[in-house]
Amino acid sequence: MWESLRIPQFRWLYLSNTTFFLAMQGQLVVRSWLVYSLTGSEFALGLVSLMVALSMLSLGPVGGAAADRFERRGLVAAGQATVVVAEVIVLFLLLSGKLDYWHILVQVTVVGAVFPFVMPARNAIVADVVGRRRLTNAMALSMTAVNVTRVVGPAVGGFLIWAAGVNVAYSINTGLYALALAGMLGVHRAPVADPSGHSMLHNMGQGFRYVADNRLVLVLLFFGLVPMFLVMPFQTLLVVFAEDIWQVGAGGLGALSGAAGVGGVLGAAFVAWRSWATRRLRLMMTSVFAFGMFMMGFALSPWFWLGLLLVLAGSAFQAVYTTLNNTAIQVLIPDSVRGRVSGFLTMSFSLPMLGVAPISALAQVWGAPVAVGLASMLAVVVACVFYLVSSDLRRMDLLIRKAFRAAARADVERPMRSETAPGPERPGPEIRIGAADRPVSRRPPGSSRRRLM
Repeated sequence: MWESLRIPQFRWLYLSNTTFFLAMQGQLVVRSWLVYSLTGSEFALGLVSLMVALSMLSLGPVGGAAADRFERRGLVAAGQATVVVAEVIVLFLLLSGKLDYWHILVQVTVVGAVFPFVMPARNAIVADVVGRRRLTNAMALSMTAVNVTRVVGPAVGGFLIWAAGVNVAYSINTGLYALALAGMLGVHRAPVADPSGHSMLHNMGQGFRYVADNRLVLVLLFFGLVPMFLVMPFQTLLVVFAEDIWQVGAGGLGALSGAAGVGGVLGAAFVAWRSWATRRLRLMMTSVFAFGMFMMGFALSPWFWLGLLLVLAGSAFQAVYTTLNNTAIQVLIPDSVRGRVSGFLTMSFSLPMLGVAPISALAQVWGAPVAVGLASMLAVVVACVFYLVSSDLRRMDLLIRKAFRAAARADVERPMRSETAPGPERPGPEIRIGAADRPVSRRPPGSSRRRLM
């Protein structure tokens, strides 16, 4: 389960990522407290989330192309430094008593614009450091840490506000952002994945063409977006279930949020433990079906404690499904377009924020239980349609085994990049990105020139 952490470079990356997301999750609570204290408006809270979502959604392809055009460690470090500067400015305004709501609105817009550049490069660095053969284990460990921060970050942020005040809480989270930047500087620099010198627009077009030409990657991208858009907005509606449905107050809301986070930790840890499993598609389909069913049960549960168990189980299966889906994409794609495809994955982080509007509108008319229940059922139906319609999806396990064999041959031919001098990982011999942009790869004698997808 801990195999990837034996690589020193991945340990630095893991420390930086975990600290960064811990700061981000804690700051969500602290910033919401500040916004509501300054405005007393629920709409002001929603506008903050909307600005972050729009920035991430619109700049995702640009950030992905940048992750392939520029040195990735430097790109992540520059983005994290920008976040630190933005947080320090707001902290100074807060401590001096001059902070206004519009300052926070500008800050979250800047931070939301940075994330699409940081996250694709960060995902690509994981593959650079551990190689595709260890990628499932490394990404599952990373997802486990992220889900731990979902539980710990908000809890610590809320406790610090209560125990020491919002100024101290904001200062500590800003310090964690700075610590994450220091950890990233411990990761080695790597050569640029695509040093062709083409324009940014050309690089973005290559990414879109690659996804259009490789149907399995395209299917997996959309397949992963379904639960994010349809079901994950339930997290915003947890307050409705706590206050109006089960009437358990703020303590119940904290328990529901914590249960969802613990479920995510368990699901991602399970994937890390089962990182060498071969029947991934069966596990993915089982997980998305169970996720939908458990969330439907949660929505319709008449008892709080039953709902608590159901949301924990549903979140665990969601983490299994999402981790396997994202890892499958990362295993299949060559390094030359890894940043651009990761940029499309980054866009999925904004979908729960965008999905809140239609789900909330439905909840306003028919109630939160009906809205979440219908969305969960629709997610299961759509996943089944994907499976029945896409022959590429049904062949996923075979294609991933081929990619793993290619990665194993590459590991035999040369040591891991993180254990020797920095160098890019060669794309697998069966994978190509198109006739015009096909990378040259070394093939074993007698191998055929078959297109994988």
